[in-house]
Amino acid sequence: MPDEAVIAVGFLTQHDLTVLGRGFQRYMPVDHDDVFADLVDRLDQIEVSPLGRGVTLMPKS
Repeated sequence: MPDEAVIAVGFLTQHDLTVLGRGFQRYMPVDHDDVFADLVDRLDQIEVSPLGRGVTLMPKS
């Protein structure tokens, strides 16, 4: 699978995995710690707005 391009990365809960079903196997569990706390805090500062057929990400004012 090295020839496949990564098109998405996401944080999923156990409920999300349950909804996706048994066919979704390409996930990597992470320990529950603060390793991603800074990243999540920074993502919380982004405002998402529709833009044509996509979205634009802007810092919240």
